Amino acid sequence: MIPPDLRYHKEHEWVRIEGNRATIGISDFAQDALGDVVYLALPKVGAAVSCGAEVTEIESTKTVSSLFAPVSGTIVAVNTRLADHPEFINRDPYGDGWIVVVEMTQPEEVGRLMTAVQYEVFLKSESH
Repeated sequence: MIPPDLRYHKEHEWVRIEGNRATIGISDFAQDALGDVVYLALPKVGAAVSCGAEVTEIESTKTVSSLFAPVSGTIVAVNTRLADHPEFINRDPYGDGWIVVVEMTQPEEVGRLMTAVQYEVFLKSESH
């Protein structure tokens, strides 16, 4: 199920907006495509990120994939539990598997992200 309260980026990241902060992770579709996640390079708190730029890399048993920033801002929190438990990304991608929290500098970028309904249509178009 695609959580309806989140916004989605074309690179399969999700965003949960709370005030001026955006919690970011990868979608269930993305974690399934990656396979078992075995390592995540944790980004640094305080690092500036730009919309569309790489934030970190996620290693799985199948491949190495980039996590892209769906919004611009400053990283204010990272999910340090993923250092010892990267499998949370597979087990609970929309909960314990969150990756970073960004204090947004351009909150209007959220409007360019897909709603759950739009993301579902996007996924169907990608599979054809």
